[in-house]
Amino acid sequence: MSFIQFLLIYVPTVLLGFLIIIIYVFLTIISLVIIRKYYPSHRRKNHNDIAGFIFATLGVIYAVILAFTVVVTWGDFDKANEITNKEANCIASLYQNTAPFPAEFRERLKGELKEYVNAIVSDEWQKMAKGRKSSQVEEIQGKLVRSYSGFQPKNEIQKIFLMESVKKMNEASEMRRLRLVYASTGIHPILYAILIVGSFITIAFTMLFGTENHVEQLIMTSCLAAMIAFALFTIIALDYPFTGTFSIEPDVFRNMLPALIN
Repeated sequence: MSFIQFLLIYVPTVLLGFLIIIIYVFLTIISLVIIRKYYPSHRRKNHNDIAGFIFATLGVIYAVILAFTVVVTWGDFDKANEITNKEANCIASLYQNTAPFPAEFRERLKGELKEYVNAIVSDEWQKMAKGRKSSQVEEIQGKLVRSYSGFQPKNEIQKIFLMESVKKMNEASEMRRLRLVYASTGIHPILYAILIVGSFITIAFTMLFGTENHVEQLIMTSCLAAMIAFALFTIIALDYPFTGTFSIEPDVFRNMLPALIN
């Protein structure tokens, strides 16, 4: 389990975001007060023109990196949600495709599919929050594969539906593997290091501007720090799609259970 997953599991996500913003704003205020005390504004004012050009370039570089990371993180989150829906649709198709099979085999498949979905909801979803998979789901998946592989179709219709069911079962297995990959894989720590160090450099650079209006500079710098902190929090909250308060819920599987019972 990564450090980001640890934070998302054991610290309420809203509280985590509040703490990140407070820490950034607090450090910004303290740093600006210290700089103004030991490096007066009249000395810093002489470099405002040069500092402005450098800050513009620095700001664009950091903004591009930050925006790129937000887009990639949201894209992965959206992709994980899409994969989850596809997996659920495959399982629903497997349930519907049991109709042409003999009664005994049909009831056995329905029971195993219900057991499979229930294990995903009650067991695997909690383990995915820590980047792990469920051995219970793995075992039931194996039972389903053995059931399909051991069935001998008695007519052409059953043969067609068996082939389609095996195809859907393989597709569901592939979607599950991808879901587990997204549950255990986040942004590389190097990128987090770049984002955090870059945020401090960007905020610190604004403190090198010399202004007579101390309060206005304090407000503007604090707003910049809060905005950067909020963007970083967004990346952290969406980094692991199945971990934290804003994670993907198993509603698409949970809503399927009543249909499987009937």
